[in-house]
Amino acid sequence: MSLNERDHRLIAHTQALEDECLRLSDRLFDLAETAYDEYASVERQIDLLRQHGFVITRDIGGLPTAFVAEAGSGGPVIGLLGEYDALPQLSQQAGVWQARAACVGAAGHGCGHHLLGGATVLAALALQRWLAETGRAGRVRYHGCPAEEGGAGKTFLVRAGAFDELDAALTWHPASILALDAMSSLATLHARFRFTVRAAGSAEDTTATPQPGGSARDAVMLMNVGANYLREHIASDARLHYAVIDAGGNAPDVVQASSEVVYQIRAARLGEVRALYQRLHKIAEGAALMSGTHVLARVDKAMSNMRPNGVLSDLLYARMAALGPVPFDAVDRALAAVTRGSLRPEDIGPSLAIFGAEGIADNLHSALLPRERMPALLPASTDVGDVSWVTPTARFMAPCFVVGTPFHSWSMVAQGKSTFAHKGMVHAARILALGAGALFDDPALLRRARAELEAGAAQEAYVCPIPQDIAPPLKPRRATAEAAAQRSER
Repeated sequence: MSLNERDHRLIAHTQALEDECLRLSDRLFDLAETAYDEYASVERQIDLLRQHGFVITRDIGGLPTAFVAEAGSGGPVIGLLGEYDALPQLSQQAGVWQARAACVGAAGHGCGHHLLGGATVLAALALQRWLAETGRAGRVRYHGCPAEEGGAGKTFLVRAGAFDELDAALTWHPASILALDAMSSLATLHARFRFTVRAAGSAEDTTATPQPGGSARDAVMLMNVGANYLREHIASDARLHYAVIDAGGNAPDVVQASSEVVYQIRAARLGEVRALYQRLHKIAEGAALMSGTHVLARVDKAMSNMRPNGVLSDLLYARMAALGPVPFDAVDRALAAVTRGSLRPEDIGPSLAIFGAEGIADNLHSALLPRERMPALLPASTDVGDVSWVTPTARFMAPCFVVGTPFHSWSMVAQGKSTFAHKGMVHAARILALGAGALFDDPALLRRARAELEAGAAQEAYVCPIPQDIAPPLKPRRATAEAAAQRSER
């Protein structure tokens, strides 16, 4: 398949708009705001989109840092999913090839979401221009999605119906390879277990009268022992992670009246996660019974496994093949060679293995990874999974980093403003624009994609894994906006 006239027009529009969006991406990098704290990052995106005539709807689903920007009229409605949250404690100076924080203790874009947002905005702007110049019916929506990093932002948005009107959703993720991401992902659930008991003094000698009730800290320890035995009886790709977030105090001669542990459950399918949660809940009840305490369990957040749409994935792969690899030049390659020298060999192999990309010799990936090399399951979680259950969804990866760069690392942050990161971002925007343009021009593709989604729903219907009464952990607008302004002035 070769590029057609529509493709060339969309590429021309991305070229005309790329400088604005590269500046936006770099600004998002500098702001580096974490989950539900992305107030300044949202304003930068809204300002640019509004300047180009997009209609903005704020506070989507009750999330202050979620928004939708829409252009066009009529149908179909194609959604582009953007992200812009950073990771805590990962500040790093751009272009410095050793661990060196830009601001000690601050956040950093260790997953490239500044590039993800920048490219997706660029694709939306290009599609808006193309729709206007051709007079085609249809709307492009940029969905500003907060808190992907551990916040399950899109899951809360799905619960609120934010994607219900979409005919299709497209997205991407910065990586070190160019590949279609048609993998499923791990479903995940976070649950808190708080044990409580009436406070009492501890016996100072063996003749002291025993106090009624038990120790909440003992209950947490008993639960962890039970969960450890459960690990032997779960699927090999399932995981139970935990952290004691409230030990109840530090006085050894006081019985702890309350203590809390949080568990993260991961498994290949949402149904498996739910089943494991029920078993873990019974272990918690048993720990409470043994310790004479009470337990209150609460689901904090959760994400479903990905259901990549085959029709949309085929479309994206065809456009990726027609567009070809990222046009890196000699300057990019020279910088990449220096950067590669800062990576540990023991990190490079595993970083590629999870994508079936072992053995790539180039410092910058200059090919399209064959589809058959990609594994069926990504051993990680994403809230894009929930979107994929309610509207046809597809995504891909584009190389913005040196081959083998591990995610969530200082090295990924260091590369975030590099020339090759910028080129990978623009390339991703073009793939998104070409894919969406084809959908606007061929309603039959959308009908087939919807039929595939409905066939999957007939086998297992979507039920949001976050209970309706659980609210997202929002952060105050005023405090975070002031902090962002102070960061901006530095």
